[in-house]
Amino acid sequence: MSSNNPLDQLYRQVIMDHYKNPRNRGVLEGNSVDIDMNNPTCGDRIHLTMKVEDGKIVDVKFEGEGCSISMSSASMMTQAIKGKTVEEALKLANIFSDMMQGKGHDDSVDLGDIVALQGVSKFPARIKCATLAWKAMEKGLHQRH
Repeated sequence: MSSNNPLDQLYRQVIMDHYKNPRNRGVLEGNSVDIDMNNPTCGDRIHLTMKVEDGKIVDVKFEGEGCSISMSSASMMTQAIKGKTVEEALKLANIFSDMMQGKGHDDSVDLGDIVALQGVSKFPARIKCATLAWKAMEKGLHQRH
């Protein structure tokens, strides 16, 4: 992603900020959705815990280790889904997946910091890094019943 484009530089700063200062880092105790996933290709791993009440994600935390893309994506994802309904979170995951595949995505949804990851779609080897946390969230929400 080496570019002199000011927008690319801004996106890199946003990604590095989430990597160095992760939001929602930790583990939720008690009655929560608990999921572990890893990317054996590059060694990224994530432990995601979510508290879902009445169809709404009331809290979410993650722990893990990996590259700046995977950890910043996890930080951004937790910020994006906290307070959302399960359906809204799954819709965001679909939009993010489309964005990672270079497809057009629903511009009516405010992606916030997540938009900084759109350049990852140009680097196929890094897409799994960016989607790991999202796949963990989807798996956890589908398994919670």
